[in-house]
Amino acid sequence: MATVELRFSALPEHVRTARLVAAAVARRAGVDEAVLDEVRLAVGEACTRAVGLHQTGGIAAPVKVALIEDEKQFSIEVGDEAPHAVPGDRVPGSGPDADAEAEEDEMGLAVISGLVDDVEVSAGEHGGLIRMTWPTTPVTATLS
Repeated sequence: MATVELRFSALPEHVRTARLVAAAVARRAGVDEAVLDEVRLAVGEACTRAVGLHQTGGIAAPVKVALIEDEKQFSIEVGDEAPHAVPGDRVPGSGPDADAEAEEDEMGLAVISGLVDDVEVSAGEHGGLIRMTWPTTPVTATLS
């Protein structure tokens, strides 16, 4: 199992770099070329979500991305350190801004779910993680 880890400041301009690195590592891992655009878009959406959560929460910690190459699959984990409400929690007086942010968050997760068949989302008071997985085919080396 090979893993590439990225950490970047929660700034929108770094999302593009994460997308490019993810696509390059996915290609090397054997993800089908036809799926690489979906990989780029899903990583971009997950990283943009994490950046937004960090900026909104005033969190200085970096956004974390792990690109994990297993024998038959390739996974990308995008982690944030923003506290997420645990199901059943209700924040009193959260107001319309919080509702708009929650809707935007749900929209981002819906986009990711539409792009990736195998998605796991976990969140708690210490941060969240989106894990996206794609099948791979063995990469064969060719000699020139």
